[in-house]
Amino acid sequence: MDPETALELVKQGATLLLLDVPQYTLVGIDTQMFTVGPAFKGIKMIPPGPHFVYYSSSSKDGKQFSPIVGFFVDAGPSEVIVRKWNQQEERLVKVPEEEEERFCQAVKSLEFDRYLGPYNLSQYRKWKRLSSYLTKTIIKQIEPIGGEITVVRESEMDKNSPKTSIERALDAQLGTGKFSASTSVDRSKKGGCYYTTIPRVIKRKGMEGKELTYLNLDKTELLESVLMKDHGGSEDLLLGELQFAYIAFLMGQSLEAFFQWKSLVSLLLSCTEAPFRTRSHLFTKINPTKEALTSGFQMPESFSVTLSEILLALAHMNFTQFTKVIFYQLKYGLQKDRTESNGAGIAVSSLLDESWFSADSFLHRLCKDFFMLVQDATVVDGDLLAWTRKLKELLEKNLGWEFQQNSAVDGIYFEEDDEFAPVVEMLDESSFDGVPAA
Repeated sequence: MDPETALELVKQGATLLLLDVPQYTLVGIDTQMFTVGPAFKGIKMIPPGPHFVYYSSSSKDGKQFSPIVGFFVDAGPSEVIVRKWNQQEERLVKVPEEEEERFCQAVKSLEFDRYLGPYNLSQYRKWKRLSSYLTKTIIKQIEPIGGEITVVRESEMDKNSPKTSIERALDAQLGTGKFSASTSVDRSKKGGCYYTTIPRVIKRKGMEGKELTYLNLDKTELLESVLMKDHGGSEDLLLGELQFAYIAFLMGQSLEAFFQWKSLVSLLLSCTEAPFRTRSHLFTKINPTKEALTSGFQMPESFSVTLSEILLALAHMNFTQFTKVIFYQLKYGLQKDRTESNGAGIAVSSLLDESWFSADSFLHRLCKDFFMLVQDATVVDGDLLAWTRKLKELLEKNLGWEFQQNSAVDGIYFEEDDEFAPVVEMLDESSFDGVPAA
């Protein structure tokens, strides 16, 4: 890169000024992580937009590390974000406003330039794929009070919730070794993110058992209810939350974020009608008429299109975006060389070991059902089909998973304590033939 271009990037890009960070501390931004050296004072040339900053304090010999602490920022062009290391609490804190202004001017005068490491722009494309729906609004809605995300403050949150064997192993992993309790975060300050509540089961008074079972097997109605109640009908906001949770889990090692990511993925992959049917009520912000949907366009007289066809195309388009989001999340998470390539990945990839992605996981079961659903559909959008195939090939290649249905009852078995297994209302034999029992 020539000096003129580099200088322009320094001036236009945001700067993360991190003062007094001890040597050997692990500091990360987005998909990049570094080991702090003696002259390190931050990161420059950061592209404007949302980013995730995370760090882990180290022992003096650089061999033991505390749990990750992370926070989201939405950086503007040429913005300077200042944090200072608090030695007693072993964490980054904000500085007083007057002091912050003085540091900002020093950064813009290039006084800190030689102490700032450049943002690796070659990694930016990967980050954009992981955060394409993330916005400042979503960050403000979900982030905890104070903005810090760490497993230490949420360690008791899901203690009473049912967990699969894989999640119990994950919980145990977070409580041992380098993930064990440390002084970097005050455990008395409990606080988690403000995620959307996803009901585990749908309950309706007066509804017959067969109808109730159907509602819990196909989560389309629940998905639409969550979208309208919590996101104003915007699927982009839901996808943004899905990305927020995945980033907080993968980079920030938040167990709470993992549970939310699992809830959202389970909800979306458990919909059997949503990808293929008209969902007009998701677009109530516009007048649901053919004239409103086509206003501003000159339609040839020979062109014939129905309202349902337009809305069905919109439904396909939005569900395709969800499939793309999941594909890029798993593609990044399953990279074998991610630890080595980031320059410090001691703690980054430890939560995505092969046992987490075992063939008996919730993800394998849900993907298997979803792939069969798309494959067997009589009419399916081409983009949705293409991205579904890409996701299937990714899991087959990287994990060796098989998705062939071996029998008519294959895929209906779940772990005993899987909270996302469908709820089935058991009926007596008379319910099947419509006659009273003898």
